[in-house]
Amino acid sequence: MITTVAATPFSGQKPGTSGLRKKVRVFQQPGYAETFIQSVFDVAERGEGAALVIGGDGRFHNRAVIATAIRMAAANGYARVLVGQGGILSTPAASHVIRKYRASGGLILSASHNPGGPDEDFGIKYNIANGGPAPEAVTEAIYARTQAIDRWMIAEDGADIDLDRIGTSLIGDMIVDVIDPVADYADLMEQLFDFAAIREAVRGGLTMAFDAMHAVTGPYATEILERRLGFPTGTVHNGTPLEDFGGHHPDPNLVHARVLYDLMMSPDAPALGAASDGDGDRNLIIGKGIFITPSDSLAMLAANAHHAPAYAGGLKGIARSMPTSAAADRVAEALGIPAWETPTGWKFFGTLLDAGKATICGEESAGTGSDHVREKDGLWAVLLWLNILAATGKPVRQIAEEHWARFGRNYYARFDYENVDSAAAEAVVAALTAQLADLPGTAVGPLTVSMADSFAYTDPVDGAVSADQGLRIGFAGGSRFVVRLSGTGTQGATIRLYLERYEPLDGILDGDTLTMLTDIIDAAEKLARIAALTGRTAPDVVT
Repeated sequence: MITTVAATPFSGQKPGTSGLRKKVRVFQQPGYAETFIQSVFDVAERGEGAALVIGGDGRFHNRAVIATAIRMAAANGYARVLVGQGGILSTPAASHVIRKYRASGGLILSASHNPGGPDEDFGIKYNIANGGPAPEAVTEAIYARTQAIDRWMIAEDGADIDLDRIGTSLIGDMIVDVIDPVADYADLMEQLFDFAAIREAVRGGLTMAFDAMHAVTGPYATEILERRLGFPTGTVHNGTPLEDFGGHHPDPNLVHARVLYDLMMSPDAPALGAASDGDGDRNLIIGKGIFITPSDSLAMLAANAHHAPAYAGGLKGIARSMPTSAAADRVAEALGIPAWETPTGWKFFGTLLDAGKATICGEESAGTGSDHVREKDGLWAVLLWLNILAATGKPVRQIAEEHWARFGRNYYARFDYENVDSAAAEAVVAALTAQLADLPGTAVGPLTVSMADSFAYTDPVDGAVSADQGLRIGFAGGSRFVVRLSGTGTQGATIRLYLERYEPLDGILDGDTLTMLTDIIDAAEKLARIAALTGRTAPDVVT
């Protein structure tokens, strides 16, 4: 039996960069999750016999929403739902499952790197049939539907679904398959990388530490790193997914993964330290005594990808988000392949990947991936690093230093000012925007502004235009800063200030990052006036 429930629209259900994210208490309002999910179903493209993938990162409230979403799918005519055991599916694993089983799309229940728990964050994202995040045309249609929604539908008949038991059951005529959330993904990784070479390196003494942050990648990392690759038991730290991530913030940066960082800077450091975030799509890479920024990691992985079987034939192109450093562009130029600059948001890479214009993509926010799925993939990046270490026999520091000696070095940092009053954050953007036309040619300390604009992007495949994607201030010599407001938070606003300085081959390649960025930091404060307009004299997080 299908029940139709009358509904009135909720305000503010506009999907952001990665879906709809709010506090748990917002999603717990009667009908809140249901009206959003119904809005997705009302606009989602699907044919007869369509399948839907559902999974999440295990955070608080996941199981309740998954149970509802399954029954709503039955009421809305889906023929089959595939759901990860325990409600678990990492974001890249969900993308792979969508693609492997030719589903029409999927619901990913996660707020990514945001905290979890009854008083913390929750999110729902819709991915389309290619396995990637819904493009802006779809999310705008979903938002428009949320503003006019007048009912939602749910199936009342059929057995209760035991999410903890792998197997098949029925809700009405709809098949519900509870699947192993790890196996398909782990098998894919074994096809991409030289597991035999990595196992041999492990037997020869290659060591690592992986912090799963009590988030979704724990089971994946345990299966792949410890069981399939032979790293010792205990290599995966914090490997059990918890609804509140153990009370920690599952963001793999130098603040929230401080324990791992301290280990990697100690005399007892293993060869590689790595971490992933709440839903498994981000990564942190630290070598013994050296942190590799996400921007550098993207460039170094692209330059060395040929060591892995899946990329031995070369890359079709490299794509990066606009705030990500230009280090990857120099690799693309050396390889004679295109370099693409897109807005922030993995959905912008989807058309490039589908069209065969790019193979490896990355974002400065610790997301890296390739054309194997249509999401960024934290464990994929870790495994490619392991493959490179096994193939070359070189430590991370040597790989980094040889890379800089070949391409020059892009010193890079991101300053996050979190939970800023929204009006103050918007004032920062408005004030800097008003200066853009007059800035080129202006001296700011020892720097000279060479360009200033609000980044706009025209997709080279489908022609879609995305304007106002961040403010760019470039200086002579290749340095710059970027200001944009984040679309991944759930309260207030986050100002992100990206700082970059390029040092050529004959420049200083072994300097301290923040020291090297001093002139850029001073210029950013003088022009953007973050302290004056927000009262924030220092960022909350520096990465």
